[in-house]
Amino acid sequence: MTGVPQQAGPCVVVAGGGTAGHIEPALALADAVKRLRPDARVVALGTERGLENKLVPARGYPLELIPPVPMPRKPSPDLLKLPLRVRESVKRTREVLERHHADVVVGFGGYVSLPAYLAARGRVPIVVHEANAKAGLANKVGAKFAERVAAAVPDSGLTDAEIIGIPLRHSITSLDRAALRAQARAHFGLDPNAPTLLVFGGSQGARSINNAVSGAAQAFAQAGIGVLHAHGPKNSVAVQAVPGAPAYVPVPYLERMDLAYAAADAVLCRSGAMTVAEVSAVGLPAVFVPLPHGNGEQALNAGPVVGAGGGVLVPDEQLTPEWVARNVVPLVADRARLAAMTTATLSTGHREADEVLARIVLDVIKK
Repeated sequence: MTGVPQQAGPCVVVAGGGTAGHIEPALALADAVKRLRPDARVVALGTERGLENKLVPARGYPLELIPPVPMPRKPSPDLLKLPLRVRESVKRTREVLERHHADVVVGFGGYVSLPAYLAARGRVPIVVHEANAKAGLANKVGAKFAERVAAAVPDSGLTDAEIIGIPLRHSITSLDRAALRAQARAHFGLDPNAPTLLVFGGSQGARSINNAVSGAAQAFAQAGIGVLHAHGPKNSVAVQAVPGAPAYVPVPYLERMDLAYAAADAVLCRSGAMTVAEVSAVGLPAVFVPLPHGNGEQALNAGPVVGAGGGVLVPDEQLTPEWVARNVVPLVADRARLAAMTTATLSTGHREADEVLARIVLDVIKK
C-alpha cells in the first residue's frame, strides 16, 4: 500500500496481532471507534504468520505486516539477534505510521505491540490496554511512555491503569441469550428444552477437556443434559448416542459464538482473558480449566468470577470423566444454582469496555 492520502478523519493504528486474545479486543475497539467517529480510519498492525491475517480482513480493516519480534524466554542464540530484529521492525512500523498519518497507536500486547510502541514513542500518542491479570513485557514497556493506560482487572502490574474490562464484539455485549435460545438450539441440533452445557478449549481445542467431557457422555445422557462440544479442528470426539436422551453435539469449531452462548445454560472452558470476559458479559455460569502452562495467568483471570460465585475452577490435571460426572453434571441440572451463578457472573462483566476505550483513544487524539 503506497501513497495513502491524509483524510479528514483521525487515523487509529491498533497493534494486537498473534493470538485471538490480542486481536479480538483490537477489532472490538476498531468497531467502537467507527461507531463513535464514522469518518475515522483504523489500520491494524500484524505479522505474516499471525491469526490476524484471517481475522482482520474478514472484519473489513486494512492490515499492515511488520517483522515479528518474539522475545526469547531464556538465553539462546536468538537473544543475540534481538537488537537487530527490533531495529528492523521499528523502522518498518515507523514507515507505516508515517504513510497512514497515524494520530494514535493503541497496543494490546504481544509481538506486534513492542515495535509499535518503540516506533511511536515521541512521535505519535500511545494508548495501552492490558487484558490479562499479569501484564506482559511489551505492555510494561509501552506503559512507561503512554498517554493513557487501561487494564481489564486491578493489579495487572501497570501503574495508574484505568480499570475498564476487555473490549468485546458488539454481537457479544448486546446478546440476549433468552431471546435467541430457540434459534440457537435449532441451529446446532440441540434439544430445545434440556439443560445444556457448552464445552470448548480455545480455537484449537484442548485434549484434556475433550477426553474428560466426552468420557462423561453417558452421565450427561442419564441426567437429561445436552452438550455442545467444540473439540478443535485437529481433534475429534466420538460419543455414542443414547436413544431418548438429549443430543451430545460435537463440532470442530464454533463460527457463531453468539449462538453457542445463547444455546447454553453453563460452560466448561479454558480461562484466557477473552474467554472469561465474554462468559462474564453474557452471564454464563462457568467451570474454568486454566491452561496448565505459562505464568499461571489463566487461573488469575478466572479469579474475580470464581470469587463472586459465578464460576468454579478445576486444575487441568484434576479434570477427569469421573470429576465431570461428579461435579459438572449436578451443576448443570441445578437450575436454581445456575440462576444464582448467572447473577454473580454478570456482576463481574464489563459490557461497555469497547466504547470506554474508544472514548479514551479519541480523547487522546483531541489533545
